[in-house]
Amino acid sequence: MNSVTDVSSIWADNIGSNCNSLPRPHGGKLINKFTTRKNVDGLFSIEVAIDIRNDIENIADGTFSPLEGFMSQEDFESVIESGHLKNGLAWTIPIVLDVDEKTAAEIKDSGEAVLKCNGDYFAVLNADEVYSFDKRGTSKAVYQTDDIRHPGVARTLEMKDKLIGGKIEVIKKNSASSLRKYRMSPSETREEILRRGWKTVVGFQTRNVPHVAHEMLQKAALNIYDGLFLNPMIGKKKRGDFKDEVIIETYRTLLEKYYPKDRVMLVTLHTVMRYAGPREAIHHAIMRKNFGCSHIIIGRDHAGVGDYYPPFASQKIFKHYPDLGIQPLFFPAFYYCKKCISYANERNCPHGLEFRDELSGTKMRELINRAEKPAEHLMRPEISKLILSYKDPFVR
Repeated sequence: MNSVTDVSSIWADNIGSNCNSLPRPHGGKLINKFTTRKNVDGLFSIEVAIDIRNDIENIADGTFSPLEGFMSQEDFESVIESGHLKNGLAWTIPIVLDVDEKTAAEIKDSGEAVLKCNGDYFAVLNADEVYSFDKRGTSKAVYQTDDIRHPGVARTLEMKDKLIGGKIEVIKKNSASSLRKYRMSPSETREEILRRGWKTVVGFQTRNVPHVAHEMLQKAALNIYDGLFLNPMIGKKKRGDFKDEVIIETYRTLLEKYYPKDRVMLVTLHTVMRYAGPREAIHHAIMRKNFGCSHIIIGRDHAGVGDYYPPFASQKIFKHYPDLGIQPLFFPAFYYCKKCISYANERNCPHGLEFRDELSGTKMRELINRAEKPAEHLMRPEISKLILSYKDPFVR
């Protein structure tokens, strides 16, 4: 059974944890939906965006195990209503393909379609059904709001009116982007983890450049567990977030300068940031479980945006998923204490708010936006210099 862990209480007794092998993939096996099929002549074609192509590849290589394609209506409605697939397996984020009425009619007649992105044919969809969905109802279930100012809600309300359910087969991987240099499939990450002899692996989800509080948190995990799996999310983000290439380069630089190379893996995850708070925290945990992580760090306001979710909602939701198969780690929030002259948290520092220098991605973005170099106790100088070398490091 999965249990929630507060890391501050296990320093002494959790070295060499109870996890003697890699966790089983979600649903019991890694999905593989790649095919050697070449002939797609005559098939009806559907153009999809790069984010959809990325998620199709995530289905094909097992990152989204146990999904084998886009959700059926039964699975979709079950996920919306209960946060589980119709078979009872935990799943909290709809993975769907939206199309307009004309395309829906075409796919009903053909039953099979070739998928293309920027004119590049890369996958085949075997369509089982076409169905309608309630966009506002979906938004309220997934994002706990239908406020169009929420980036996930805005994206949902802009979707086309029909959804296609059906399995996919990928005939060509996406190799066009240099951002995919650090991408690995779950079978590849699991093989590498086993090669390194790690018994316990902590996943770290991020959509930001690293600041020192992140580093302290990650290294606290390295004091207890065998390996750290740094897994930046690469894909569509909201305006004002750091660009993908900036995130990758800052983490690459941090690892070169400040981390033991044999204890850390840097692997990119190519999917959209949904900003779904608690539900996305569970989704993040499932993907890292498929990669082979035994644990995942879930921070304050994990996958949140604005003030749509209570600060610890993404931690509390794990109480409703006790058998998830990956153990969430809840660290207390780190801050720099000017009295202690070190990083601290409320468990080990007695000093008041006036001595605290709080860190957050928002604060770092504000400093960089003003072309100000963050203090060295907030961000490593090599990271600050690298970010400031970009003419515009933010999504616009």
